[in-house]
Amino acid sequence: MPALNRVQLIGRLGNKPTAHYTPTGKKVTSFTLAVGQRWRDKNGETRETTDWFNIEVWGKLGDICEQYLSKGRLVYIEGKLRTHRFEQNGVTRYVTRVIAKQMQILDRKRKEEEPVIEEEEEVSADTE
Repeated sequence: MPALNRVQLIGRLGNKPTAHYTPTGKKVTSFTLAVGQRWRDKNGETRETTDWFNIEVWGKLGDICEQYLSKGRLVYIEGKLRTHRFEQNGVTRYVTRVIAKQMQILDRKRKEEEPVIEEEEEVSADTE
């Protein structure tokens, strides 16, 4: 049975990316992403809501995020959702993260051009 797990987000970093290592020595970079939405209610008043996403980035893309991203930067993130289940004080808890496979910086705080950056393993079948 075919399945699709794909997430596309545009938002601002809530914190500077931080890197840590798994017990097997693999590096993972993580940060939070705030995605806001504005609308007018029936009374014409502007309303706003913000959703926060936990982002994980592995490999070379994680190194690039750690080097170039900072709190407040506007970015496009594409990836997939992954939910982790764990026990804490006898209570089962769940944490859902976005595993980023592509990142593009959308604001221009830096002078140099910053291209779309993708992980090397991710190659689309419809790309020529």
